[in-house]
Amino acid sequence: MTANPIAKTVASLMPRAKAELTELVAFQSVADEAVAPRSECEAAANWVAGALRAEGFQDVALLDTPDGSQSVYGVLPGPADAPTVLLYAHYDVQPMLVESAWVTPPFQLTEREDGRWYGRGAADCKGGFIMHLLALRALKANGGVPVTVKVIVEGSEEQGTGGLERYAEAHPDLLAADAIVIGDAGNFRVGLPTVTATLRGMTMIRVTVDTLEGNLHSGQFGGAAPDALAALIRVLDSLRAEDGSTVIDGLPADKVWEGLQYPEADFRKDAKVLDGVDLPGAGTVADRIWARPAVTVIGIDCHPVAGATPSIPATARAQLSLRVPPGQDAAEATKLLFAHIEKHTPWNARVSMEQVGQGQAFQADTSSPAYTSMAEAMRIAYPGEEMQTAGMGGSIPLCNTLAELYPRAEILLIGLSEPDAQIHAVNESVSPQELERLSVAEAHFLLNYARSKQV
Repeated sequence: MTANPIAKTVASLMPRAKAELTELVAFQSVADEAVAPRSECEAAANWVAGALRAEGFQDVALLDTPDGSQSVYGVLPGPADAPTVLLYAHYDVQPMLVESAWVTPPFQLTEREDGRWYGRGAADCKGGFIMHLLALRALKANGGVPVTVKVIVEGSEEQGTGGLERYAEAHPDLLAADAIVIGDAGNFRVGLPTVTATLRGMTMIRVTVDTLEGNLHSGQFGGAAPDALAALIRVLDSLRAEDGSTVIDGLPADKVWEGLQYPEADFRKDAKVLDGVDLPGAGTVADRIWARPAVTVIGIDCHPVAGATPSIPATARAQLSLRVPPGQDAAEATKLLFAHIEKHTPWNARVSMEQVGQGQAFQADTSSPAYTSMAEAMRIAYPGEEMQTAGMGGSIPLCNTLAELYPRAEILLIGLSEPDAQIHAVNESVSPQELERLSVAEAHFLLNYARSKQV
């Protein structure tokens, strides 16, 4: 990693990067006031703005987006006639989930014996912002940044509430760029340089089932009184076939992934599937996680086990996440999901549904000059390895907004969220080696891309 000046500079900056990531991870910046106070997100946004100003960025601003969050924006002017590259990350994070399940405190960056740095947001995506800073600092120390750089750091990406998308649509010149690097994806695995070519879209809904005016004694009324939780369970079960495949009436679920494959043994290890437990669904693992829809029950409200009483629930509620592959429209998938739930709700129970988030799928043009520039940069950062293209089952709704606003822009997705990072789960972590290598790759990409535009 120290064979060239860029790599040597990045290596020398790693202690500073760790200190800065420690400061940034310490903010409990969950963009949901039911989980964390708004002041935590505001503090994180101000930290990001301060870091941009310290690097010489101009027009640094905290943008008040329509969903109530703040995105941080800044511009670093490059040479005259140089192309413009937009660098993206987000500072908001997922909730800590069960704090007691974390080996070390979730909002205290901690290096463990395996050498990884643990903390919520370390990989997703506060580490992505640090990656951008490292790349720019390395360039400044070795001749200067050869392009105009715009940075946008979102404040509510994990909530899927679309604040930055709506803001960008209302201010279409703000994020205009020749190339866009989304630092919110990850290598297929540690040490294998990867760009993400596709993202599944997403729709998130809440389903409420009501059957009674109030809870009833299960001994006196059980057997004849309609149980809201039992009705909800029936509805949720209808969304899965016998083999575990997602089944939504009218929604195709048979596409095949043609690219890089994901061996089942590797997936079981990455996902930490318990011994003897089967993987649900049909087709290859890549088919299931990159090319087909997948529904997940991410929360249920009903009687808690602690303090449970022998009574029949009058109401029950669930939140569902439906991942939608490229080629399927998320809005149409939402309509089909609503219709499926209405059709499969038993006993004429009253069912109501509310959509709380949506984003379209994304597919990149991997034949663009930016991909050639990135492939060359990855060879430098990862000697002996060729850049791979893969899908990602997650969603980044902003990608489609940017593609629609700037149809000529070349969009690349890289980042620190490889499988060992365990993003969205307890004990999230980042590999410092990946942070270092990807920072080197991004710096060389900017150099290569600037040269490609001069030809």
